[in-house]
Amino acid sequence: MEIRCFIQRYAWGKLGESSLVAKLSKVTSTDTEFNQDPYAELWMGTHPSGPSVLASSRQTLLNYLLNNDEVLGQAEKTKFGTDLPFLFKALSVAKPLSIQAHPNKKHAEELFATHPDLYKDPNHKPEMVTAWLGPFEALCGFRPIADIKFFFQEIDELAAVVGKKACEELAKAKSESEEILALRGCFSALMSSSEESIASALKQFEQRIPSLSDEKRKSLLCELFMRIAADYPGDVGCWSVYFMNYVILEEGESMFLGPNVPHAYIYGDCLECMACSDNVVRAGLTPKFKDIDTLCSMLDYQPGPVDRFRMHWSKLDEFYETCSPPVPDFAMARLRLPACATVNEAYRLPARSNASIILVLQGRAKGQATISQSEVDLSFGRVLFLNAGQQLTLTVNDEDDLIVYQAFSNV
Repeated sequence: MEIRCFIQRYAWGKLGESSLVAKLSKVTSTDTEFNQDPYAELWMGTHPSGPSVLASSRQTLLNYLLNNDEVLGQAEKTKFGTDLPFLFKALSVAKPLSIQAHPNKKHAEELFATHPDLYKDPNHKPEMVTAWLGPFEALCGFRPIADIKFFFQEIDELAAVVGKKACEELAKAKSESEEILALRGCFSALMSSSEESIASALKQFEQRIPSLSDEKRKSLLCELFMRIAADYPGDVGCWSVYFMNYVILEEGESMFLGPNVPHAYIYGDCLECMACSDNVVRAGLTPKFKDIDTLCSMLDYQPGPVDRFRMHWSKLDEFYETCSPPVPDFAMARLRLPACATVNEAYRLPARSNASIILVLQGRAKGQATISQSEVDLSFGRVLFLNAGQQLTLTVNDEDDLIVYQAFSNV
């Protein structure tokens, strides 16, 4: 079944035609108007803040599932009930998203119970991001301690807002547990500093940057810092560059972010799959509510290189590969059928034991579906819902490769 999806026009989204989400929206959105506003996220799933609907009837996908639960796999119904446990998204990021983390399941339930106006559901939100069409930039997890100490030594303005005592505690920490405790103290001190002291320190450092040598500017990530500061002048989140790993994902590369991992997306287009939730705890780079105390108390302060978050894709055959993060809520697969190798040849997309959502990102193909025996056209922007056990037989009818991403529960 083809579905229509919900567009989120957050201020950080890319504008008009420059946005992957905008281009997708012309095909699959429930929104029929197109303009040069920001297009930030395309939501594919059942979350009430952006529900997908059946193209044929405009019935919500969730309502369809509740009345036709046989389309779901037995394992996912047993684990999650009559709903999809995942939310599949496309994102187009023009400027940094907030410094944020997502609570674990128990914490999410507590936040929802006490602050339902701020935290919209009781679910956790682990997520996996995959770069699409070029590099995707992000901040992710705390840097190795040696890196953070270096920045404290080289950037007096940063050390001043963190405070002498907190910096000294980090400098003298010997064991891993002492380093984690000291890092928590430094980051909490930074985030708790007054807006005036933060803005003053940022201004001083920005004014000093032109006097630095090219080598020093490179070692202090000044280009990245200035880009973020230009979008969020005076914001405490600008200093997060010196606490968190900076990562560039090339097309097709992925990383997984578990509960309490601090992160911020900076620029690029990506696909994102997550547990079906919209719980976000923010503390910088945003005009939205900043829950600094909650964020600082919940974060995973384990320092280390960014490679620990990278994910590996495993080939099932020459054209189809999968990626399974360490959570039951979701996994992903992708298919790349080379046009030259598959013209007039049929490829059977592997059947899955659970329901899935498919997004076509390139190429054109005819698809013959088992069970319903319906024929579908696959082309850029089409989003399909596949029943558990349903299989598509694909025939490429375009000069471009066919590229398809698929999301499903990981049980």
